[in-house]
Amino acid sequence: MEDKILLAHGSGGKLSHDLVKQNFVPLFDNALLNRLDDSAVFELKGRLAFTTDSYVVNPIFFPGGDIGKLAVCGTVNDLSMMGAVPKYLSIALIIEEGLAMSDLQKIMESIRKSAKEAGVKIVTGDTKVVNKGCADKLFINSAGVGIVPSGVDISGSNARVGDKVILSGSIGDHGIAVISQREGLQFSSSVKSDCAPLKRLVAEMLDSSDEIHCMRDPTRGGLASTLNEFASSSNVGIRIEEDSIPVHEGVQAACELLGFDPLYVANEGKLVAVVAAKGAEKLVGVMRRNKYGKEAAIIGEVVSEHSGRVILKTRMGASRIVDMLVGELLPRIC
Repeated sequence: MEDKILLAHGSGGKLSHDLVKQNFVPLFDNALLNRLDDSAVFELKGRLAFTTDSYVVNPIFFPGGDIGKLAVCGTVNDLSMMGAVPKYLSIALIIEEGLAMSDLQKIMESIRKSAKEAGVKIVTGDTKVVNKGCADKLFINSAGVGIVPSGVDISGSNARVGDKVILSGSIGDHGIAVISQREGLQFSSSVKSDCAPLKRLVAEMLDSSDEIHCMRDPTRGGLASTLNEFASSSNVGIRIEEDSIPVHEGVQAACELLGFDPLYVANEGKLVAVVAAKGAEKLVGVMRRNKYGKEAAIIGEVVSEHSGRVILKTRMGASRIVDMLVGELLPRIC
């Protein structure tokens, strides 16, 4: 019979200690974690970025990733979008009684691989087990700390008229991958989540340009909501070109079938940057040399008209307002 998580694994007793020491500590082996103190104690110099997030994706495994990879990449990317260099992460697990131990081990291994790729250390964490039916297999809460280099000032309120809007690649992959797995949908072209850590891509961008004004990963609410946040915070208008926005064939087909607009579908491995017009083309070239920026493109610009609004120029030459997402297009996608 397959080993499963028991309520006793969250009791703080022997099973809890064995779970941590045998399944977690060896995977994330580092001096800060190995002490198993109540807090990780470390030194950092300079300005710090700090973020926290929770992951409740359903299902916990999906094409291109799982809840563990999602937790690491999402936390790393939130730090990176501020221009910070991610350093340390915490991972807290809320496990439903009955979860297969093999599934937990797969997820922890995914966390290890993702943290290694991102160049961050898991230095502290927590494990709780709740009664069957009180969670959905596994929830993860994460937090991260990073160092913001001197001179870097990136904020959603920094967009300026004349700036260009850059997208690092195709949109909608993550949301469609999750919903297709959840509902058992199959399409002629396979769709995988774009879940990825963008730390190195951002570092290369910052090395190439000191005129990056805004940056954000368009997760829930998609590209449309992110651009509306920039327009509102910076009190500017944004105009984008439909023809310039990359959307994979499988994602486009799925959206047409399900009645979704790719602009509102979640992403987990893409970024949107608002940068000075001078040097924007060069920056796109730099991004395309990174595997996570191969499809980078300038998709629009910041304008003085229609302040606080995003306008899309369609393939037919018409224009339409792209509003902030209202409600939940796809629940439980991150």
